[in-house]
Amino acid sequence: MNCWLLLPFMLGIPLLWPCIIAAENSKTEEVRHPAGSHLRIRRGWMWNQFFVPEEMNKTRHHIGQLRSDLDNGNNSFQYKLLGVGAESLFVIDERTGDIYAVQKLDREERSLYTLRAQVIDTTTGRAVEPESEFVIRVSDINDNEPKFLDEPYEAIVPEMSPEGTLVIQVTASDADDPSSGNNARLVYSLLQGQPYFSIEPTTGKIRISSKMDRELQDEYWVIIQAKDMIGLPGALSGTTSVLIKLSDVNDNKPIFKDSLYRLTVSESAPVGTSIGKIMAYDRDIGENAEMDYSIEDDSRTFDVITNNETQEGIIILKKKVNFEDQNHYRIKAKVKNPQVDAHLREYHTEASTTVIKIQVEDVDEPPVFLLPYYIFEIFEECPHGSSVGTVSATDPDQRKSPIGYSITRSEVFSVDDNGTIFTTNPLDRETSAWYNLSVTATEKYNIAQISSVPVYVQVLNINDHAPEFSEYYETYVCENAVSGQGLFF
Repeated sequence: MNCWLLLPFMLGIPLLWPCIIAAENSKTEEVRHPAGSHLRIRRGWMWNQFFVPEEMNKTRHHIGQLRSDLDNGNNSFQYKLLGVGAESLFVIDERTGDIYAVQKLDREERSLYTLRAQVIDTTTGRAVEPESEFVIRVSDINDNEPKFLDEPYEAIVPEMSPEGTLVIQVTASDADDPSSGNNARLVYSLLQGQPYFSIEPTTGKIRISSKMDRELQDEYWVIIQAKDMIGLPGALSGTTSVLIKLSDVNDNKPIFKDSLYRLTVSESAPVGTSIGKIMAYDRDIGENAEMDYSIEDDSRTFDVITNNETQEGIIILKKKVNFEDQNHYRIKAKVKNPQVDAHLREYHTEASTTVIKIQVEDVDEPPVFLLPYYIFEIFEECPHGSSVGTVSATDPDQRKSPIGYSITRSEVFSVDDNGTIFTTNPLDRETSAWYNLSVTATEKYNIAQISSVPVYVQVLNINDHAPEFSEYYETYVCENAVSGQGLFF
């Protein structure tokens, strides 16, 4: 019974493997012996593997030896190597069966080669053994550094997140053989990012290790290193950067920039007039910096609305003001965020306040009559210069300008500087029973300030006319008329 002998070498150290003969059930092969006799034997070869280290710098590296147990050393046997890689990557010594790698191999490109071996008797030219397959495996060395898969890394995490909050997981890959020792076993470490971040050595999960305030710093660059061979001496490493941005939470309340605002409003301003702006500052951003203003005003003269674009508070006039009645106001304004999550209310316990002092500006107003209109009575036929009545107007302003009066387009009445109306011509009720006048009051300090009031004068009747017949009557009487006889018209 004959068989192949495989003598593999691992890392240049020859290892003798015994010949293994495995019979396959109910399968036989006929083999011609060199002596010419025929033997029917049961064959079934299990070939041991050869190993060759990758990246060997030798130009001819001995892997192992193929040898038939029929080879008696008389050099009559010839060994041949067949298959992918034969002659180009691997060669065999035809006489001894020694196998050599003649090129540098890279396990990451190909880790296994399946070849076929054949032995020929040179004296007969016939195969001594059936052609059989065997495997050469390329053994791994640590020649690949870890590489991160999904660069660039960027993560967003809310500010003030508690310790232990997961930020992101980074993953590196090592092309070396994970089953070959620790060549592809990675550990992660933090090169930059302490004390705010930490990383789990085996998973690459980055977690928060200290609370951070976005208003102090809104982004961080963290540098991660991955080492193979679980970080032992001789390990290879790769690094990556992670940009971590802090998103805003509503951890700041709005605060007024000024503790006192001074505004002015004209007493002539209509209701709804904007008289000034107040402004609070919030260190948060976006919807967390939205403002809601309110005021405390006992007089209910002013109100405030929020400009949603600029987040300013606009003070508006709610009702008319009068300098002569009240020339200054003092109100208080408050500001808060309209939406605050329950777990953040501790930062908003007391609203920021400010004081607003509003000065009412005096406006030079026209004279004001004491009544909206006047009705006077006077008897007809009163003498020239008779008093009809008195109108009165005053300057509502603080300086109290003297007032002058005049009557527009009247030939019957006049008015003096005291507002007393006099007749300038006799009045006849039978000619005109009513007069509609317009009296104008003018400030003497500013003649542009004028106002008018209607005055109605009724002329009263006196008995100044004898009765008169409405027509001329002509009568007739007979000459012989007697006493008591009627007349004829």
